[in-house]
Amino acid sequence: MVVDKATALRTDRAGRSYYFCSAGCQRTFESPEAELKSMRTRVTIALTGVLALAIMRAGAFIALATGATLLTWVPIPALPWFTWGVWLFLLVTPVQFIGGWSFYVGAFNALRNRSINMDLLIALGTSVAYFYSVAVLFFPSVLPVKVEERDVYFEVSAVIIAFVLLGKYMEEIIKKHSSAAVRKLLDLKPATAHVLRGGEEVEIPAEQVMVGETLVVRPGERIATDGVVLEGSSAVDESMLTGESMPVDKQPGAAVIGGTLNRTGSFRFQASRIGAETALAQIVKMVEDAQTSSAPIQRIADQVTRYFVPAVVGTAILSFALWWLAGNFPQGLLAFIAVLIIACPCALGIATPAALMVGVGRGAQAGILIRGGEILEKAERLTTVVFDKTGTLTRGEPALTDLKPCGHCDHDEALRLAASLEAGSEHPLAEAILRGARERGIAPCAVKGFEAVPGHGVRGQVDGRKVLFGNRRLMEGAGVDVATVGPDMERFQADGKTAMLLACDGELAAVIAVADTIKPEAREAVRSLRAEGVEVVMLTGDNARTAAAIGRALEIDRVIADVLPSDKARVIKELQQAGKVVAMVGDGVNDAPALATADIGIAIGSGSDVAKETGGIILVRSDVRDVVTGIRLSRATMRTIKRNLFWAFVYNTVGVPIAAFGLLNPIIAAAAMALSSLSVIVNSALLKRARLQ
Repeated sequence: MVVDKATALRTDRAGRSYYFCSAGCQRTFESPEAELKSMRTRVTIALTGVLALAIMRAGAFIALATGATLLTWVPIPALPWFTWGVWLFLLVTPVQFIGGWSFYVGAFNALRNRSINMDLLIALGTSVAYFYSVAVLFFPSVLPVKVEERDVYFEVSAVIIAFVLLGKYMEEIIKKHSSAAVRKLLDLKPATAHVLRGGEEVEIPAEQVMVGETLVVRPGERIATDGVVLEGSSAVDESMLTGESMPVDKQPGAAVIGGTLNRTGSFRFQASRIGAETALAQIVKMVEDAQTSSAPIQRIADQVTRYFVPAVVGTAILSFALWWLAGNFPQGLLAFIAVLIIACPCALGIATPAALMVGVGRGAQAGILIRGGEILEKAERLTTVVFDKTGTLTRGEPALTDLKPCGHCDHDEALRLAASLEAGSEHPLAEAILRGARERGIAPCAVKGFEAVPGHGVRGQVDGRKVLFGNRRLMEGAGVDVATVGPDMERFQADGKTAMLLACDGELAAVIAVADTIKPEAREAVRSLRAEGVEVVMLTGDNARTAAAIGRALEIDRVIADVLPSDKARVIKELQQAGKVVAMVGDGVNDAPALATADIGIAIGSGSDVAKETGGIILVRSDVRDVVTGIRLSRATMRTIKRNLFWAFVYNTVGVPIAAFGLLNPIIAAAAMALSSLSVIVNSALLKRARLQ
């Protein structure tokens, strides 16, 4: 339902304010376990009373059917108050005021705040039935029409309270399981930590750890906070935060995340972030914000309920008056109660929040953090996904891709000579050569007379041989013939690779190619997006030849290259002006303007903090396939919201006229109302089983 901040109930927690339409919702938020226990007690009392009523009613019917005189041994004339109506009064009163107490509290708060909520409708409907029956039983002369004692509606009041309470109790149980994402994340944080203080290891509460302190982690323990490994090694399970099923090896210098589980070895690490600054705390805050957000589609339900509830009260009063004028006061009373009960807009109010809660929680468990309902709604309408290249579709670092020996040099010898020279170089491509040599078990040799030739390459002596490694101009300056490898150079360059030449003692020895390699999962992500009917665009500041080669390898039809960081946002705007709903996927600081401009910014989890702050969706695992998963999750969530709203609208639109015409028993109305809310919760909970991969 619409929650007006000026009149709603308010709770402040962790620097944020939460607003509620009823006391029950507020208590559930503040202490869910205590409220669930209290609700269970009230449900038990209500169901016990209703069961006793059913047994009494069944016993009376059986007695009449067998021709027996009910309670013939009881001296009825001597007990004028010991009647059927009194029995009902005694059984229903605890149900009305103990089982239904929460409705009265909520109704009081609603009236005090000059608003109308579900509690007020339930309290009003059941109170009319109960107090009318009390008047029939004890003060019949005050009523405007003559009625007999058997015309009481105690059972109507009791059954309505029992059905509504049971429905709400089942809702809370389902919601408790469906909203487990945040609780699971909170449970990851350990209660204590082992810290080195004064040369000794002491165990302290985890919240007392300070930045810069050294912590000790043993096998099977959870890491208390974010930090950097100082000594030792281990395999850490980060699945609950990143979705990555395989344990991650940690060596000195590696970053560790608070809340993750240490599997094997023990190590020491230095705390770098604590409290609200840790990755776990930020993820929890993001999931909480998203689950309590409102999607634009919710505004439809908000506008309807703003006018619907007062209209319902008016309809109930009007139907009662018309039936009374028609000479059927009891039927008017039943119609009044039925309209109030059937029209409770609970299903309408929870249609969107319930689905958002489950959808965002499901995403968090899969390593996809969604900032809010508006993001989900936009993702459902997505037509175009724009990928940054470096660090998003590619690894973001050069790697050795090709080596073609020439002359008398074999493959390993050529790589050894190149790695030996590059060991003394600071060029960005040098690390790619050295990494390639290490992966093949080739160790570089000592170099004499090393010289870096700016813009050309490097030279030096390896094992007494003169070795050159660089571009074509370096070779031509040294008189080395490179004509025979011209086609190979052109082929590598056409594939977007950087081709370098190796010469030994004046003769060409090898052609070596280095490139920023494509992530293995990128091809699958692009294919899956196209299968979803989404256009894929690559946007990069790299040169057109390299970008085109990556585009061909990934089967991306549209590649936009040579784009400056400041112009990326302009390209996004041009796509939007063409009528496209655009998502931008990036990882760097230079991607932040484009991420902010796009309808949805999707930030890679391993990227810069600026990119992650700007993105509406964050892929914790840095796996671009999760872009597809996020889109599928968004579409599944929006389908669920639309189904919830459709059935809630139909239920209320059809139910009110039927009740007003006296064709709906209040007991059936209560059952239908409870089932409608329950159906919305169950339908939302099914999101947990949606196929996203």
